[in-house]
Amino acid sequence: MLSRRGFVRGAAAAIAGAVAAPLVAAPLAKIRALGVMRIAVYRDFAPWAAEREGRLVGIDVDLGKLIASKLGVRGEAIQYIADESVDDDLRNMVWRGSLLGQAPGDVMMHVPYDRVLGQRNDRAVLIAPYYRESFAMVCNRATTDCEVPPPQLKGKKLVAELDSIPDFYLSGSFGGVLRPDVKNKLSGEAAVAAVAGGEADAAVATRAQVEAGIKASGDRLTLRKGPLPAMTSPGWNVGMAVKDDSRDLGDEIERIMEGLAKSGELAGVFAAHGVEYRPPLLT
Repeated sequence: MLSRRGFVRGAAAAIAGAVAAPLVAAPLAKIRALGVMRIAVYRDFAPWAAEREGRLVGIDVDLGKLIASKLGVRGEAIQYIADESVDDDLRNMVWRGSLLGQAPGDVMMHVPYDRVLGQRNDRAVLIAPYYRESFAMVCNRATTDCEVPPPQLKGKKLVAELDSIPDFYLSGSFGGVLRPDVKNKLSGEAAVAAVAGGEADAAVATRAQVEAGIKASGDRLTLRKGPLPAMTSPGWNVGMAVKDDSRDLGDEIERIMEGLAKSGELAGVFAAHGVEYRPPLLT
């Protein structure tokens, strides 16, 4: 199954306490009557959603709240732990709620916008693709030439998120020549931070994680400009999801997103977190 953890694996932490919320995801009229839209985001998933000094911040948090403001309601971002597959996440975050008793959100952020995934999950409706994600390499500017063919990184200290595509790429590509040099972190954010802190020479993570890490590090990091040879993932579109009985909400969100893209507000949300906005590739 298509797994969010297969791209970026969230750190496993327990949610403390029950969430006071409506028992089911709400269609548009109910959201407006309540005056609040619940925005389901992944936990510990910077730069998209993460707690910083007691506040939940990130691209998905800001974008969800911006959409809510355009609807004339307050946006409330709710964190969810990534489950074993995106199918499980759609169940937990969109149409049923988690086995821990956490109610679903009204809209789920950061869903792979994938036709097969949508067909397999008829209780959720995939909507509003808003970003094209991919993988990138980042290097310590002082120790590593990021543009060399990756096999020439043998002997360098390499890092990637545990059991992720970047981990498999560094460990398994090029005949496994780099495998002895690869160490693991619990997230792509932590892998990039290890390079910035001098613990490693290079990392592979999602492009958003890399760009956000570069912004946070000053001039210590450099982004590989060339492609990643032998990388099997061409990238993927990121969108949202609503419950099957909330299609009116989905339609309104798509209308709002079209306006945000045209006005430049969408790109501004990404830029605030150091990430270049890349529109989805749609066929």
